[in-house]
Amino acid sequence: MPINTLKTRDDPQPLAFMADGASFKLQAGSQATWTSGGEFGRRELRNRIEPWLTSLFQSEHLSLLVGSGLTHAVHFLAAGEGAAGMDALAVGHYKDEITEAAEQAAATAGRQKGNLEDQLRVANELLRGLDILKKSREAQALAQELQAGMLAFAQSILTSEARIATADQEKREQAFNILVTFLMSFASRTGVRDRLNIFTTNYDRLIEAGAELAGLHLLDRFVGKLMPIFRSSRLDLDMHYNPPGIRGEPRYLEGVARYTKLHGSVDWVQTGKDIRRIGLPFGATSVEPYLQAPGLSETTAHELMIYPNAAKDRETADYPYVEVFRDLAAAVCRPNSTVVTYGYSFGDEHINRVIRDMLSIPSTHLVVISYDDPLNRIMQTYQELGRPSQISLLIGPELADLTTLTEHYLPKPAIDKATFRMSELIKQRMGAEPYPVRELPPEADGFGGSDEL
Repeated sequence: MPINTLKTRDDPQPLAFMADGASFKLQAGSQATWTSGGEFGRRELRNRIEPWLTSLFQSEHLSLLVGSGLTHAVHFLAAGEGAAGMDALAVGHYKDEITEAAEQAAATAGRQKGNLEDQLRVANELLRGLDILKKSREAQALAQELQAGMLAFAQSILTSEARIATADQEKREQAFNILVTFLMSFASRTGVRDRLNIFTTNYDRLIEAGAELAGLHLLDRFVGKLMPIFRSSRLDLDMHYNPPGIRGEPRYLEGVARYTKLHGSVDWVQTGKDIRRIGLPFGATSVEPYLQAPGLSETTAHELMIYPNAAKDRETADYPYVEVFRDLAAAVCRPNSTVVTYGYSFGDEHINRVIRDMLSIPSTHLVVISYDDPLNRIMQTYQELGRPSQISLLIGPELADLTTLTEHYLPKPAIDKATFRMSELIKQRMGAEPYPVRELPPEADGFGGSDEL
């Protein structure tokens, strides 16, 4: 039976508990002041977690970092199985050397086994080395294998999207409704607050699909309609509206978020010196037909901007990745900033470094939500960061299951000022009457997603 880990509010250390029928029981060594006898139920968990998350979500700056866990969760809800993983790169040339170097890179990053990203990175470095040594025959053969590997990887991403898009209608609608609720729980901020920043390491377009269904406007660095182009300039463009009867006083539109794909996307391609986003439908059968267009005739799967991309001499320190990682650091390393991670296993050191720098600011906070921690990387990172008072943990199926999380623990996915006003009214009336204060139900606790906390 899986163990769940919880740390919120003033918990001095993470609490481990397991499900015991309809209730929960603390494990040996875990002590909590908010429960007696070590047993508690879902209601106690909600009263402990939901107000805390709601207050954190109303920080001056809020960022959501999404990993592959979200894709697997939505895919499981819709199709009844996890999304496609990253298979090993199928190469015949220098296979042993690439595998060995990829394993060493994974060990350096704290991972037990190298993945496709490690293999692609090493293979690209090797390809560059072969070009320098002018071994054109070996370089050409390796480039062809890399192109086939990138195409297969892109195909696996599209296959996962297609399984969601073609799933049973009832299950698909349920999965997308939960996804919409998840996104709007973060994005429900009034216009006077700083915009929500959404960062993801995923290559699929699941968040984009969920945002469309939710009516959530995503602002990114791409400019244009037919074939948007990636721009390095940060103009901080935003969306406003004019209220009826008011002239010259535009207000910020609600339901707007800034969106950054840290590792690129399956629909990003390099065309000459530019990065463009092609019109690739969600769950398309293949990416190749959509590369057959004027201006893209010379483009192959080799030019897909998937980290680490196959384009020569391009890495995270170069265009366009330097721009998106700069956006991450600029967004989170600010006072009164909260970063929430979901489904992120802390396997990317370049991202962990930014989080580590963020926590050096005392008013920042990190919330880690994950279905599991099979490699113990989350808890290891928690110990290494050494700032327990600035970190909250929700790890385990009883806390981070997407359905359970959205139904019980996340704030209301709306700017609910009526609940706040009702709560204030009840408090005022109770304060004026000499009667004992009764416990209010969670629905009337004043933490229903209001932006006036």
